[in-house]
Amino acid sequence: MTTKRRDDTTPTVSRVIEAARRRKSQPAPPHVVFEALTQPDRDPHRPWMHLLPAEVRPTVVRAQPPHLLVWSSLWTAHPEAQVQIELTQRAHDSGTDLTWTLLLPDPAQEVEEVRAMRKRLNRLINGDLRETFDQ
Repeated sequence: MTTKRRDDTTPTVSRVIEAARRRKSQPAPPHVVFEALTQPDRDPHRPWMHLLPAEVRPTVVRAQPPHLLVWSSLWTAHPEAQVQIELTQRAHDSGTDLTWTLLLPDPAQEVEEVRAMRKRLNRLINGDLRETFDQ
């Protein structure tokens, strides 16, 4: 639950819900994945955060290196959205199990909007980011 201010004096409470969640492995260890997620331009030879016209670069709202971070919204149309990313060391190798969770205020957006946001996060994190580690 988060507290928002309606104006300068009156706080209101809004609920945040889990709108989507995906888990996928990444070949790099957690500290490397964490660095890539918090500093997407760290390696100019391996760019991965290619934003679309209606998107903005997320900022890190909260971090517990190298296992947890929360991004601000990617979408100008949904500035209240957040993305929580959990990173755990895989047991059988040095890779990472990455779980991202799309957090939206309740009531959530339309089903089609959530589906589009989910697909975009999946492409960005489980596609584009992952491909940089496979190079």
